[in-house]
Amino acid sequence: MGEANIKKSGFVAIIGRPNVGKSTLLNCLVGEKVSITSPKPQTTRWQILGIKIFHQAQIIYIDTPGLHRDEKRAMNRYMNRIANAVILDADVIVFMVDATSWRGEDEMVLKKLQQSEKPVILAINKVDLLKDKSDLLPLIDQLKDKFHFTHIIPLSAMARDNTEHLEVEIAKLLPEGPQLYPDEQVTDKSMRFQVAEIIREKLIHATEEELPYTTTVEIEQFQPGEKLTEIGAIIWVERQGQKIIIIGKKGARLKKVGMQARREIEKRLGQKVFLRLWVKVKENWTDDDKALRSLGYE
Repeated sequence: MGEANIKKSGFVAIIGRPNVGKSTLLNCLVGEKVSITSPKPQTTRWQILGIKIFHQAQIIYIDTPGLHRDEKRAMNRYMNRIANAVILDADVIVFMVDATSWRGEDEMVLKKLQQSEKPVILAINKVDLLKDKSDLLPLIDQLKDKFHFTHIIPLSAMARDNTEHLEVEIAKLLPEGPQLYPDEQVTDKSMRFQVAEIIREKLIHATEEELPYTTTVEIEQFQPGEKLTEIGAIIWVERQGQKIIIIGKKGARLKKVGMQARREIEKRLGQKVFLRLWVKVKENWTDDDKALRSLGYE
């Protein structure tokens, strides 16, 4: 462990419906990108830890998939299971909502939190998108009547506005405890995992609305060298037509995804990367529990 004089430590779950900015908040709080982001819902599929020493506390943030009503497919059920389990395990819960809209799925998440005895901070995100900040007041009044929140904190994760206030209040709520991770560790995820997620993020940004939900990335080769790291990755889709879309005309889309991913991976690794991408079909994998497990969705 490092030399920080840690007096408190604990796990903080960032919970909310899809697309309210949970991963953006995690990256903002940790100070570097540990969770991929996109404007499309359900980008986060895993439980991802972001680790931060803040004054005399080690805060272990848990980014979670957005809780949602649609459980038609095995993938949706898997993501909801992860988010529900985190509510039970956390020491503090940050319930994140969008300042511009309150939806039925927000109400669903709130009902789940009513079954928890953990302290819950309401983080109202995207306040920078409000033309008139006084519009916040009716929302705050409405929400404070629904639940006894420990704190209600308006903020903007994207603009890094009022996020330190959130951290101060989180640190106060953490239990006394020892440092759990070394000073320099910022996430629990391996570099192999992070590389797969970087590729998937570039895919999400490059493809049509429905495609991100039926793609996943599996790292087949990860060979670090002194000056060059060789990486081979498979992009799995559900249908042949999706494979054609991802590859693009004369391979243009796949080449663009590969180039963007390679640049970010090189920055992360601090050295040159040789990246090979293949697109393969595994029919109906998002609704097949066995296929999900084989691709690492445990």
